[in-house]
Amino acid sequence: MAYRKTPAEISRLEAARERLVACATSVVAEVGWSQASVTAVAASAGIAAGSVYQHFPSKAALAVEVFRRAAEREVEVLGDVLRGPGDPVERLTRAVDVFARRALENRGLAYALLAAPAEPAVGAERLDFRRRYRALYAEVVREGMATGQLPDQNAEITAAVLTGAIGEALVDPLGAPDENATEELLADLTAAVLRCAGAPTA
Repeated sequence: MAYRKTPAEISRLEAARERLVACATSVVAEVGWSQASVTAVAASAGIAAGSVYQHFPSKAALAVEVFRRAAEREVEVLGDVLRGPGDPVERLTRAVDVFARRALENRGLAYALLAAPAEPAVGAERLDFRRRYRALYAEVVREGMATGQLPDQNAEITAAVLTGAIGEALVDPLGAPDENATEELLADLTAAVLRCAGAPTA
C-alpha cells in the first residue's frame, strides 16, 4: 500500500513552502534574481540548501513562483482600480498613481519584476504578465472611447505603449531613490499617460 501523507504532514509542508517563497521574495527584492541563489534563500529561511529542493525542483522553478505571486498581486491591484468606481479617465489616472506608488514603496521587488536581468523562465512569465497589463489598459481605453472621453484609436496599441512606457519611466527612479522627487515624477508620468491616451489634461 502506497504511503500517504497525513493532513498534519501536508499542512507542515505547505507552511514550509510558503515560508520559503516569502524568504525568496525578500532575497530577490534585496539582491536581485542573479544573486538570489538557492544557498542565499535557504540561509534566509534558516534551512539547509538541499531542503529547498524538497519543495522546488530547481532555482528557476522557485524564481518563477516568486515572480508569479508578486506579479499576480500587482495585476489584481491594478485590475481593481481600473475596474473600480469613476469614469474611465479617472480610473486610468488613479491606476497610474497606485501602480507607481506601490513600485516606489518596494523598489527592490518592483525593479526585479519590471526590469532586472532574470532567467529565461522568469522572462517568459514577465511577458505573460505584460499581456495581462495590456488587456487591462485596453479595456479602460475602449470604455473611454465608448463614452467619448478618449478619441478613437487602436486600444491594443495604446495599451501596449502604456504598459511599456510606465514600466520604463520607473526603472531609473527605482534604482536611484529620491523621495523629494516622487510627487513630481507621479504628476509627470500621469500627464504623459493621459496625453498618450488622448485624454484632456489640466
